[in-house]
Amino acid sequence: VQLQASGGGLVQAGGSLKLSCTASKRTSSNNGMGWFRQAPGKEREFVAAISWNGGSSLYADSVKGRFTISRDYASSTVSLEMNSLKPEDTAVYFCAVARSAYGSVSPELYNYWGRGTQVTVSS
Repeated sequence: VQLQASGGGLVQAGGSLKLSCTASKRTSSNNGMGWFRQAPGKEREFVAAISWNGGSSLYADSVKGRFTISRDYASSTVSLEMNSLKPEDTAVYFCAVARSAYGSVSPELYNYWGRGTQVTVSS
């Protein structure tokens, strides 16, 4: 299983980035998907998740109102649009495929993970 994430980079505080992650249809079409992030010296934390059909989504309180998760069923791509970025958003961002049809805040409920993409927000 391959999950290919892209879109990370360096941006100034207040700026925007859009992350994308493509998974094979066989492994993601009936599954929720999510984004997590891990900053240096910190544990991996939940960012956002979306259900298999895009009908429901979850967000961490720290990103609610600034980040938007979406998915394109036809291309098996999940995206994370990040606006009003803050230095504390700096981390490696990972996409993942959930074990169920709905995403979750718990990383244990995801069984496929992509390589991370670095997001750095300068102050």
